[in-house]
Amino acid sequence: MAKPSTDKTSADTIYVLNGPNLNLLGTREPETYGHATLADVEKLCADTSARFGLKADCRQSNREGELIDFIHEAHAKKAAGIIINAGAYSHTSIALHDALVAVKIPTVEVHISNIHARENFRHHSFTAKAAFAMLSGFGIDGYRLAISGLAARIGVKAKA
Repeated sequence: MAKPSTDKTSADTIYVLNGPNLNLLGTREPETYGHATLADVEKLCADTSARFGLKADCRQSNREGELIDFIHEAHAKKAAGIIINAGAYSHTSIALHDALVAVKIPTVEVHISNIHARENFRHHSFTAKAAFAMLSGFGIDGYRLAISGLAARIGVKAKA
């Protein structure tokens, strides 16, 4: 699990939240999720955010309540946005949906695999209903696309 940053968060920070089992990226079902690790995802997010003059505060938890605490923290610290891959909680958690709605922070949901090409129970996402956009099936590149889309939504342009 990624440790929370001790830096003061501000409007130039986006929270990148990863849910259950994403700590196993690279070894878990590589035919579905690829060979990239969570560290690869976090580096991609840091590098992409930096292109926009933003900072990525990357977190991962296998616990639903801790993800909700991260969302509340993003609100308290006035984060610019949230990128969330809630994993299986996307399909089950009304509590995560409610937290995202409550904080009113621009949010993009990401899924590494195409959830609509998988089992029927994965076709519905509670958390996507609280996001302004959802990306599914682009592999870890979905995070880069999500950050670019979030930057556009909040009016931040890429730095030269």
